[in-house]
Amino acid sequence: MSTRALADQPRVILRLDRHDGVYQPGETLSGEYRLEGISRRDLEGLEVSVLWRTEGKGETDTGTHALWRYATELGDWLDPRQPGRFSTVLPAGPLSYQGAIVKILWLVRIRVFLHRQKPLTVETPFQLGEVRSVGPTSGATGFDR
Repeated sequence: MSTRALADQPRVILRLDRHDGVYQPGETLSGEYRLEGISRRDLEGLEVSVLWRTEGKGETDTGTHALWRYATELGDWLDPRQPGRFSTVLPAGPLSYQGAIVKILWLVRIRVFLHRQKPLTVETPFQLGEVRSVGPTSGATGFDR
């Protein structure tokens, strides 16, 4: 496949304003997305969401913190030539967690709905807070006298 053909493929570029991707509860998460190789006539809609999900043993849980939906059929003005922005104040939890059995992951997801094509989906993870390891301290038994 030629470089030109790759350049014409529809794609989404998603960037968070904070490069380290680490946020604390109550801070503002913001960023920008760009649509490339997508014409106005092919664009049906766009969805930006900030969400968390669990991975690991057991069932997967998800939660949506913020969601913005735009649809051309509803008269929303979507110009794929212009970058889009999003911003939200982050909640108190659940905090990001990387455990051995379960993980809690936060991410920004962009879904682009195109005429006669599968939706394009891009996800960028970020960290919300910090969960410290909780365990017994050396020599502690819980039976202090």
